[in-house]
Amino acid sequence: MKVYVANPRGFCAGVERAIAIVERALEEFGAPIYVRHEVVHNHKVVEALRARGAIFVEDLDDVPEGARVVFSAHGVARTVGEEALSRGLEVFDATCPLVSKVHKEVVRWRQAGYECLLIGHAGHPEVEGTLGQVEDGVYLVENEQDLECVPIKDPSHVAFVTQTTLSVDDTSRLVSALRARFPGACGPRTDDICYATQNRQDAVRGLAERCDVMVVVGSSHSSNANRLRELAVSMGLRAYLVDGSDDLDRRWFADNAAVGVTAGASTPEPSVQAVIARLLEWGAQLVEEQVGPVETVVFPLPKVLHRQPRAEHS
Repeated sequence: MKVYVANPRGFCAGVERAIAIVERALEEFGAPIYVRHEVVHNHKVVEALRARGAIFVEDLDDVPEGARVVFSAHGVARTVGEEALSRGLEVFDATCPLVSKVHKEVVRWRQAGYECLLIGHAGHPEVEGTLGQVEDGVYLVENEQDLECVPIKDPSHVAFVTQTTLSVDDTSRLVSALRARFPGACGPRTDDICYATQNRQDAVRGLAERCDVMVVVGSSHSSNANRLRELAVSMGLRAYLVDGSDDLDRRWFADNAAVGVTAGASTPEPSVQAVIARLLEWGAQLVEEQVGPVETVVFPLPKVLHRQPRAEHS
């Protein structure tokens, strides 16, 4: 068995920032720190933060008056922020800056009198947060069929944005269909799909020519991890999404296949190394790290968390 490990893989700058915000808030103020929704979509990350005193909730009604709350990396609707303010909650916003960019685009287009199409997956918290930035005039588009029934009032004033963690190829095809349906549609100045999503999908493409099987390490509800598995399948590989080494099945590798290993942007590196270690236990003879672009993006923490932890809060 040969194992080829994708690069880049795992944590992106937005995920690192979100986790650091929760950790720094716990250091600075002590437990509990409430987190609205999973701060990032990874079970192991969430459980580690819960063990340190983070309390994860889905609704602000579950946060006591005057408490401290972190908004997840996926962003929230404008009304959620307003509710937190009205209740006197101290908010640390861990929304990925690339998601915030999409929020600002939606607001800008609506203020300019454009109706806006959001390409994304229904029910995903990032999509819900983006839809909630304005009161009306934003329509979710998941596929080409949706384009035929969006209630656009003025086809000459249409703009579009996208969820940041989509399949690059699928989104490109849908944008082409969108422009055919609305030839004058205005898009973002730069691609909304984040650099990390693009890089990780490119790495899978690079591995596909060498591999028979692809193992994507990530949680089942991680959008970007699911897109990696789908991409591998579309390129003819057998592909599996696993949360960690315990989810591996030895039968997947019975024919001494060449195995690609990658990880979604919410996946910690120890989970990847545990998968590689298990493959070595099962007879892998070669583990080769692939060469990929070096990611140097860093997003700063909120200013209130820049200071060093204070002894009186320990």
